[in-house]
Amino acid sequence: MFRTALRNVLAHKARLLMTVLAVMLGVAFVSGTLVFTDTLGNAFRNQSAKSYDDVAVAVETYAGGRDEKTPGLDEATLDKIRAVDGVASVTGRVNGFAGVADPDGKLIGNGWSNTGANFAPGKDGKDGAYDFTQGSGPVKNGQIALDKDTAAKGKYRVGDPVRVATNGPVKEYTLSGVFTTEDGAVNAGGSLVLFDTATAQKLYLKPGVFQNATVAAAAGASDSKLLDAITPLLPEEATAQTGKALADEQARQIESGLSSLNAMLLAFAGIALFVGIFLIANTFTMLVAQRTRELALMRAIGATRRQVKRSVLVEAAVVGALASVIGFALGLGLATGLRSAMGLLGGKIPAGPLIVSPTAVLSAFAVGIVITILAAWLPARRAAKIAPVAAMSSVHATASVKSLVVRNSIGGVIALLGAVGIVGGAATGGTNGRYLVAAGAFLALIGIIILIPLLSRPVIALVRPAISKLFGVSGKLASQNAVRNPRRTGATASALAIGLTLVTGISVLGVTLGQAIDKMTTDNIKADYMVSMASGDSLDKSALTALSKADGVSALSPQQATSLQVDGEYHSASGVTPGDVEKVFSLDTVSGSLATLKDGQVAVGSKTAKSNGWKTGDTLPVEFDDEKKGEVTIGALYKENEFLSPFVLPKDLADRHSASSRPDIREIWIKADGGASQANEQSIVNALGDNPAMSVMDRQDIRDMFGGFINTALNIMYGLLAMALLIAVLGVVNTLAMSVFERQQEIGMLRAIGLDRAKVKRMIRLEAVVISVFGAVVGVGLGVFLGWAIGQTLAADIPGYALVIPWDRLAVFLALAGLVGVLASLWPARSAAKLNMLTAIKTE
Repeated sequence: MFRTALRNVLAHKARLLMTVLAVMLGVAFVSGTLVFTDTLGNAFRNQSAKSYDDVAVAVETYAGGRDEKTPGLDEATLDKIRAVDGVASVTGRVNGFAGVADPDGKLIGNGWSNTGANFAPGKDGKDGAYDFTQGSGPVKNGQIALDKDTAAKGKYRVGDPVRVATNGPVKEYTLSGVFTTEDGAVNAGGSLVLFDTATAQKLYLKPGVFQNATVAAAAGASDSKLLDAITPLLPEEATAQTGKALADEQARQIESGLSSLNAMLLAFAGIALFVGIFLIANTFTMLVAQRTRELALMRAIGATRRQVKRSVLVEAAVVGALASVIGFALGLGLATGLRSAMGLLGGKIPAGPLIVSPTAVLSAFAVGIVITILAAWLPARRAAKIAPVAAMSSVHATASVKSLVVRNSIGGVIALLGAVGIVGGAATGGTNGRYLVAAGAFLALIGIIILIPLLSRPVIALVRPAISKLFGVSGKLASQNAVRNPRRTGATASALAIGLTLVTGISVLGVTLGQAIDKMTTDNIKADYMVSMASGDSLDKSALTALSKADGVSALSPQQATSLQVDGEYHSASGVTPGDVEKVFSLDTVSGSLATLKDGQVAVGSKTAKSNGWKTGDTLPVEFDDEKKGEVTIGALYKENEFLSPFVLPKDLADRHSASSRPDIREIWIKADGGASQANEQSIVNALGDNPAMSVMDRQDIRDMFGGFINTALNIMYGLLAMALLIAVLGVVNTLAMSVFERQQEIGMLRAIGLDRAKVKRMIRLEAVVISVFGAVVGVGLGVFLGWAIGQTLAADIPGYALVIPWDRLAVFLALAGLVGVLASLWPARSAAKLNMLTAIKTE
């Protein structure tokens, strides 16, 4: 029986090709994902370990920025550490944001990972953390060094002037050197600027104070003993770890971060394989049907049911193994390609070999072989049930249609349960609702897959008159052929339906969220411009002063983050400019007047006030951000604005009670004379000193910023789901090819009675289009339903949420489904048209 299975594989190479391709693509996705994430994790772990090779103990504080309560590490503390027996050297470190301008004044890097640090040379004049390829490190005020990638992007050479922005005004420095580094910020697409230690301390902390320190051990010294000796010498806010412990912790963080990426990619691989199951099952069902006489004769000469079933499963295992080998090789190429793609997108992966773990190999082959065997199990079971007497009948006689009552009843119950779960989840809302929707979606998909053979007849019957009228005999024959074998049509359409359900659901949800966010932006903002730091950090108060003097600025208000406590309950608050805040934000007053902000009173969001029983005129005892106690009077209640906190304070009050000497100004909102214009934007840029680290966005930029990530996410999802849709297309090709093979005699008869080659081709093409569009209609309908349900679970958290059905995209999906049918039919249609009518008529 094993030899028989191998002979059948070799005898049906062309027919099994689509199955091999489907399994191959799924295995490539799985193996590529595992190899890619293993390679990525290994590279970053090695980089992390290398960073701490010479570190016996690492000391960290959270000094810097707005945290003025953490003192940091002063020279006296470092001297105490140096005096510990076994310590070879101690290096103090300080860091913060630093943005480098290119020759056109634009920021190099992505903002959030643009960093600055101190160059800390030892007695030999070198800093072990950096290898200089040109020049040397900065040793005096006015000098900087740049990482190699940033210098190349800015086309800077040693001796060139370089404009650098920190959290204050932009300054010009002289480039003293260029270095290479394994710093994570640079690998993430950012930049690294080195200052001399005194300058870095002045910029990021205060003279003579460091944020962190690394301790190198003398030969033979124990890291753990050094840690025990150093810990008592540190300030209360400081923490210390051995270099190995810190490297291990970072490795765990890297692994945790990559696990989500791994899970997402494997989920899409699973979808592709799930779609592939229908193609595999269809292929083996048709192969078994074509070999009815052969299998019956085997039974007649003594083969048992188990042996017949085993031969089909062995055949599937051989196909799965072959596809797994090819798929694994493709997966290695995919992993290499993903690694290169990350480099093109700005991410720099540390050097390292491609990691092919036993887990990746075993998983890939297990997935490929097991999925193929599972998909072939039902066809194998049917083959084993063929009675020997079946050998007396014609192989290609039209099979009697078995009653689908049981199947349809089961499918109906499952689909109904799924619909109930989806609707129930939509009504429940929140996280629990989303879980219900997910469970309901799974059941609904299974139910629809079971019911698709039943649905195919009435749905296709609706379009049959139109197809017959437009395309004559070819159209009539195509629509009849599409429902001749409802199980086959259903299995083929199911693959497309699954893919388009996901694509449509994601599209509906994405477009709806995008519209809601866009509406939220336009409804809440009157300002023409928003100024913020590219790093996401707070703006220096000097920016507010500079902008107040800029030409064309008619109103100006910061969104200064602060907080207060009322009766021990924490509330976030926004410091704003009285009189200007209502000119830059849309604020609908419920009671009182926003003019009272000028008198030192506060405004409160109406929902917050209602939940606490407050009203206009109430005086509230509060504890401010600086922990001082006082009272505030509510001068106005307003409808909540998404860009402001529930409490709105006059800026002077927020400044008086700031916990830091540096107010936390998140954004500055500007209303300009005559609205947004090139002249007004240039005036704002000039007022900020042409600072590359400060982002100036008009209203359209703001809308794009909030909605852009949704479009990016949609495009990524479309790309990942393309694999499943490609497998679905292969399924259409496979079905049509098998159908043409089975109907050779019929096609020969049609040719003999006058159906020319062009009409035969048209018949096959229309059959493919009908099946593809049928699957697409089912998928689009279910996808819209799911998109609505998931959206309902998010509606409470998104102001102005309203379902948006992207009719244009849905029309494109249906048109693409029709195109898929046309393309998938090219080879089968050509094969059908080329059949010799006399030979075909004689074919059994």
